[in-house]
Amino acid sequence: MLQGKRILLVVAGGIAAYKSLELVRRLRERGAAVRAILTRSGAEFVTPLSLSALTEDKVYSELFDLTDEQEMGHIQLSRDADLLVVAPATADLLAKMAHGRADDLASTALLATDKPVLAAPAMNVRMWEHPATQANLETLKQRGILFTGPNEGAMACGEFGPGRMAEPAEILAAIETALAASSRLAGRRVLVTSGPTHEAIDPVRYIANRSSGKQGHAIARALAGLGAETHLVTGPVALPDPPGVSVTHVESAEEMLAACRALLPVEAAVCAAAVADWKVESRAGEKLKKDGSAAPALVLAPNPDILASLSEAGNQRPSLVVGFAAETQSLIENAKAKLARKGCDWILANDVAPASGTFGGEENEIHLVSAQGVEDWPRMSKEAVARRLAERIADHFEGGKAA
Repeated sequence: MLQGKRILLVVAGGIAAYKSLELVRRLRERGAAVRAILTRSGAEFVTPLSLSALTEDKVYSELFDLTDEQEMGHIQLSRDADLLVVAPATADLLAKMAHGRADDLASTALLATDKPVLAAPAMNVRMWEHPATQANLETLKQRGILFTGPNEGAMACGEFGPGRMAEPAEILAAIETALAASSRLAGRRVLVTSGPTHEAIDPVRYIANRSSGKQGHAIARALAGLGAETHLVTGPVALPDPPGVSVTHVESAEEMLAACRALLPVEAAVCAAAVADWKVESRAGEKLKKDGSAAPALVLAPNPDILASLSEAGNQRPSLVVGFAAETQSLIENAKAKLARKGCDWILANDVAPASGTFGGEENEIHLVSAQGVEDWPRMSKEAVARRLAERIADHFEGGKAA
C-alpha cells in the first residue's frame, strides 16, 4: 500500500523522538520514500545523521538555508509529499499549528502544505490535559488534521496517564489508513457551492442572509482530502480559501450560476450555498437617499435556481447532485418536497431556526433525504458532517452503500 508513497516526517523535541527512527525503518520497508524535518529541539534527542542514514535522504532543519530557500524549500517540501506526519507532535508544535505560527522550518512547512497532515501527540499528562492543549487539538481537528494517540502509560518524567506517543506500528497503520482515505476520490472532479449571495439594492446596500459558509468550505476541504479535484464557488464569506481547492469568488446568484456552468462537466455537485431566493428587479445606479420622503419600494424578482439548473443540465448533469434544505419548520416534509421539486439525488436537511445555532455556528444536525428514505445523522461539528458526506460520496462512486 505504501509503495511509491512520499512521506514528510516532522520530528519535534521530546523523549519519544527515538521512536521516529523505528517508524522510518518500517515505512522504508514498505516502499515509502521518507524525507525528514528535524527541529532544533528534536535534534537534542535524535541526530541528523541517524535520520539521514535511515531515510537515505538529506535531513532538513533550517528555515533560512541559503541553498534550499533559493528554491523555496519550505514550500517544495510541503507540496512534494503525499502525507505529512508529525511524530512526536509536542504541545508547542501543536500550538504553533493551531495559531498559524511559522517561525521555523517545521511550522512553516506545516502552514504551507496543501496535503493531509497526521499528528502523533507526545507530552506530559498535565500538558495533554491542559485546557489550552485541548482547545488547540479541537481547532486542528476542525481543520481536518488527523491524529493517532496518545496512549496511556508511564511517562519518562515518572507520571502516569495519557500522553505517551503511539507506537510506530500504530502510527504506521494510521498512515496507511490516511493514505487510503486520501485517494478514494482521486481522479474525480467535483463542484461545491458555499456561503450566501449578496443581491444589490444600490451600490452600497444588498439583500443577504446569515450563512457563514463554514459548512460549504468544510465540504470542499473534505472532498479535496479524499483526493477529488475540487472546485469551490463561494459567495462573500470571512473565511480563508481551503488549501488544495480551486476557488471562484462571486457576489450574486446569477454570478454563482454562471461560475458553476463554466466548471461543468463535473462528476458530483454539492450545493451548500444559501442562495438568495430573490433579487431586486431594478438595482439603483446611485445610493438611495433618506431625504424625508417615503421609503422606496423594492420590487423583487426570482433568482435563478442553481440546484435545479445543475440537476437538469442535460448531458453535462453531474452523476450525483446534492442539495441542502435549510428549514425552520417541517424539516423532513419540506426536504422531501424539495428533493422532488429540484430533481437532485440527495438533500441534506438541516434546521436553521435561531435556536439551532446552525447559521454561523460550529455544529450541524443533518438528515440525509433520498429516494431510498431518510438517514438521521447525530449532531456533530461541521467538519465531521463534511467528512461523513465526503465518505458517502466516495461510497456512491465505488458502488458501495449509498443513501
